[in-house]
Parts: sequence; C-alpha cells; structure tokens
Amino acid sequence: MIAPMTLEEAKKFFANDKYATETTGIEILEAGGGKSKIALRLDQRHKNALGFVMGAVYFTMADFAFAIASNCDNPNCNAVTLSSTINMMNSAKSDTLYAQATPIKDGRSTCFYQIDIYEILDGSKRPIAVAQTTGYKVER
Repeated sequence: MIAPMTLEEAKKFFANDKYATETTGIEILEAGGGKSKIALRLDQRHKNALGFVMGAVYFTMADFAFAIASNCDNPNCNAVTLSSTINMMNSAKSDTLYAQATPIKDGRSTCFYQIDIYEILDGSKRPIAVAQTTGYKVER
C-alpha cells in the first residue's frame, strides 16, 4: 500500500495542474488529513473589466483546494467532482486570498467538502465565497 502524500509530494504532483499553479498562480500551503489550504496573490490578470476579481478565480481556488484535500490521503483512489456550487459573499479588498477545504462526509464511494475562500483584513478572516463540492471516488 502506498503512503499518503507529504506536503512536498503534493506540491510536486499538483504542479501538473498547470492552469491552477502556473496560469492562475495558486500556491499550496497545507495538504493532508483530508484537508488543504491554498493561497493566491492577486494581480491584474485576476480582474474583470470592472476591476473586481473574476468569479472564475474563486471557482478555480475552490476546485483546486477540493482536489488537493480529497486526493492526498487515499493512495488507492482519486476523487473527481460530481457537482459543485459556490456562493459569493464579498468582493476581495486585499491582495491575497486563501481557500481551505474541509471534508464534511468522506464515504466509501463519495465525499462532500466545504471550501471557504477568505482574505485576512485587519487581522481577521473576511469571507469572500463558500463552495460545496460532491466528489466521486474512482480507483487509481
């Protein structure tokens, strides 16, 4: 049996997700225990014509955080998204966003995660968006 990924192994494996890591610029901060934490430093490429962060940025963060959290600990299967919803709550005011994925249910063939996207403003977490993702587990 293969052991769960370390943080460095997760970074190396998910570096192959070129859209999230290279195009978008997301950095993996934590991976393991069914959870993940990522960060994204915002710049002009992340903004829409109105100057706000594009919704696709939030969805990419949620999707990537889910992928990391749901795939680092079980070496025998991969989780793929069955469905995902996202609710936007605030516009980002800072230049760095974070996303944390937490399992709500991790069953034999399906899993359900909540992904909180937030920024740190005046020393406190300020919610930006919340996503819920249902995954289906397939054998590696």
